[in-house]
Amino acid sequence: MTTEDQCAIIKDLLSLPFPQERARVGNRSSGPGYHMRVLQASQDFWDDRSEETVEAAEEAIDTAYRELETTLTARWGSPETVDLEPYLWAEDPAPEPIDELCQLSGQMLVWRRPEAGRWVALAIGRADREFPIELLAAVGALSAP
Repeated sequence: MTTEDQCAIIKDLLSLPFPQERARVGNRSSGPGYHMRVLQASQDFWDDRSEETVEAAEEAIDTAYRELETTLTARWGSPETVDLEPYLWAEDPAPEPIDELCQLSGQMLVWRRPEAGRWVALAIGRADREFPIELLAAVGALSAP
């Protein structure tokens, strides 16, 4: 998937209505006030966790992340970096998609889109060392994070 394809997905997420209940459709999870989408994923690492394999996957996802960050920054200005770790250790669970993101990543880049009443975030996430490394896009209602 190209950077422009990823931008088109994000554009769609910005206008897609939020559902009343949580739902998963393919690579997208949605719920009241949010959408989250896997834009790119590496292979999983159940059978091969060699340093070379993992580093190549990390590099590919990081390159896609940087290219998308550069494109979105050119369109929308500089993003805000949000530390997700405090949400992970908070007494009360964070609202979605922050709760899911903080379990996968330590930080996200956020662009606020007031004209849409939403924010857009990019993160690189991984559930555990055997799972794929993922480039994630999230869109949420502007009231958070």
